[in-house]
Parts: sequence; C-alpha cells; structure tokens
Amino acid sequence: MKSYAIAAAVAVAAVTSAQAADLPARTYTKAPPLVVQAYNWTGFYVGVNAGVGFGRSKTDINGGIFDPRSRVGGLGGVGGGQIGYNWQYGNFLGFGNVVLGLEADIQGAGLNDNRTCTLVCAAGAGVNVNQKLDWFGTARGRIGVATGPVLSYFTGGFAYGNVKSRVTDFTGVINDSFSSTRTGWTIGSGVEAALAGNWTGKIEYLYVDLGTQRGVGTLGAYTFNSQVREHIFRAGLNYRIGGTPYAPEPVANWSGWYVGGNGGSGTALNKSSIQGANLGERFNLSPDGYFGGVQAGYNWQAGAIVYGLEADIQGGSLKDDYACGVTCTANAFVSYNQKMNWFGTVRGRVGYSVGSTLFYATGGFAYGGVKTDLNFSNVLVASYSKTRTGYAVGGGIESPFDLFGLFGKNWTSKTEYLFIDLGKSTDTVAVGTTFTTRAQEHTLRTGLNYHFNTPVVAKY
Repeated sequence: MKSYAIAAAVAVAAVTSAQAADLPARTYTKAPPLVVQAYNWTGFYVGVNAGVGFGRSKTDINGGIFDPRSRVGGLGGVGGGQIGYNWQYGNFLGFGNVVLGLEADIQGAGLNDNRTCTLVCAAGAGVNVNQKLDWFGTARGRIGVATGPVLSYFTGGFAYGNVKSRVTDFTGVINDSFSSTRTGWTIGSGVEAALAGNWTGKIEYLYVDLGTQRGVGTLGAYTFNSQVREHIFRAGLNYRIGGTPYAPEPVANWSGWYVGGNGGSGTALNKSSIQGANLGERFNLSPDGYFGGVQAGYNWQAGAIVYGLEADIQGGSLKDDYACGVTCTANAFVSYNQKMNWFGTVRGRVGYSVGSTLFYATGGFAYGGVKTDLNFSNVLVASYSKTRTGYAVGGGIESPFDLFGLFGKNWTSKTEYLFIDLGKSTDTVAVGTTFTTRAQEHTLRTGLNYHFNTPVVAKY
C-alpha cells in the first residue's frame, strides 16, 4: 500500500496547498516514531467478543406409541475472550499475503429452550423438553488472505461445551436430566480489520457440532436423542501484543452511488405452535439454507462518518421439514414444512471509516415470502403462503477489493450480519384449531460493490 503522510504534527503550515495535492512527493522534517501504514498480521493477540447464538438441535423422544420431533436449543447471548497467534507470508504456495493462525476462545452462553412441548400440552398432559448450553469453547486454525489492514479468513477445529437437557411431564412422573461436557468440531469464517494502534475489530460466524446426546428415560419408557448443533454470530476486538502500531491512511471517500451482488446463508429458530381442543404442541421451525441477491445504495460522508441508504432483494432455499408431533414414525400426526424463498430490505447505514475500511451498523424495513405446509399422514391439510413485513438490523465491514490484481479501485467487498424479523402470524386450521408461527432469519453474507466514485481514493 502506498505510504502517505499520517500526522498533522508534520508542520503542515510549512507547505503550500499545491504541495498538499501531491502528498507522495512531500518532504517531512519529522515522522511519528514506531508508526507504519503497511500492516503486518504476524504476532500474538488477545481479545474479547460478544454476539448471539442459538441451538438448532434435531431432537426426538421415542416412547414406542409416540415419537415427536423438533429442533431445540434456544436463542440467547454469548460472550467471552480469545487468544491467538498469526503468521503472515508474502508468498505461500504461490499466493501472496496469506495469513495462517491458531486461536482458542472460551465463551459464556445463555442458550436455553424451555418452551418445546408435545403430547397435548394445552390439556396439561404434555411432555416438556428443556435444553441449555451455558458455556463452550473452541481451539481452531485460521487461514486467510490479507489485503493490507483487512483479513478475510476461514476457521475450523476442536469444540467443547456443557449441554444440559431435561425431559419432564406435568404430573412429575417423568423428570429426567441428561447433562454432559461434550466435544466435537467447529467451522466458520470472518473478516478482521485494523483500527488504530494495535487494535483490530472482527465479525465472525461459527457452526458448532457437539455430537449427539442420548439417554434412556424413566423406567426405560423412552429414549432421548438430541443432535447438538449451535450457530454463533459474534463481533470482537483484538489487541496485538508487540509489533509496530498501525496508523490508518487518510479517510477514503465513500460518497456516491454503488451497486453490487452478494451471497450467503441463513438459519432461524421460529417459535411455533398448534392449539386446539385435543392439541397442544409447541415446537420450533428452522428454515435453513443459502441465498443470493443484489443491492444498490448511496452514501453521504462527513469526515470519517458515513451514512447512507441501501436496498436489496434476495432469492434462496431456506427451508425446514423436520418438526412433527406425537407419532411421527407412523405418519399418524401433523408434520410441518416451512420455507422462506425470498426476502428483501430497505435500510439505513451509519458507519465510521478507518482509512479505507468502513465499520457500519444498519437497520430498517424488511419483507419476504413465508410459506408453511401442514401435513397429516403425508397428506397436505393446510398451506399458508404470505408476503410478510417487519424489520432488519445488523452490521458489517466493507473495504477495498483487489484480489490478486483482478479488480480495480472501484470495487469493495463487504461481510455483513443481518437479523430479519417478519413477525408472528396465526391461522385457522379447522374449527377450534389454530396454527401460530414466527418468521425470523439470522443471515451472514459476503458481497461485492462497484462504486461509481472510486471510494478508495483518500479525502484530504
């Protein structure tokens, strides 16, 4: 990256406005000590993080005459700390600026689901399932590509955590607990960008697989099986130990129009229920899959503060057909299929540009198509298809994109987390019987934007 003057203490008054337009040719009498603009990721770091997570654990209770299925786990906050080490290579197997690393973290979590219930819960005769993940940790490798002060990476490795599950009924006859510290694996991705000095900020997604928790219920009356799967979305701050502090280049010019495309994945844990005279099921539907789309927007800028408007439209394959009530193996009760095949948003953005990297928050209006089918003995009995509206909130990191010299200076890449809530709806299945469901998605996507004003050109 071309080196520019970075401190106002360089006797700016001694140069003319004509010289200011030709910064690379300036002659400085003094430079700040121990400050560089070329970023080197090598070295130790420590940090903290916080975010949200939820379990999407396929769970069944097989008691012979009944076999309900649902996804349990609960939505909640996560937070903790991490420590790691990076090695940066100017040339690694023919690729430039590759970063390899190791990272370990430990997290406290509040992922708890005590709502899931089957077997005529409304009549007080149901069986309740409670599952909780109160802490977990990982030890992972990282591999990424550095574009100056921005690192895009994949990560994966070992995972462990404490999973507590409980099955109870309303009479107290069934009261079984299955608790264990479990091990498994994790995989994910993220983007990390230098702030100033020795600080960096990151956003990251992790998929955590802690295997299958099994147990035998009271007097052997049933078996319990839960495939423990967690989805973690988090932001973090890291402090690099040692090394030379980083001073950002002059703030980029983000003002103007841009268009682009994106792709990513989404998943959810939608609270749902069916209620009637002889029914009382509470369960989760969890549309999961991939999507892609396009976006367009406009930015305004005041110094390092950037604010703007953006609209996008997405198509995808987000669906879930796992949940089923009472005697699923015999296909003698209602099963569910929920899809969210398209959605869009119109949002405001506000951010802070650190050199040519933009850290931003975003929020606004959301809409999408949600379809839910109810099947009895594999025969469709009801279908609800609606265009629903709500809100979206999230945040991201956007920076110049010139991978291996294939893209010009008008291009940027962004990584963004977006939570979409399309509200709750209730529909009548039959006289005296209603079906209620929420529609939410947690999404992580990466996109490319083409800016019509070349945003990586610094403002002076």
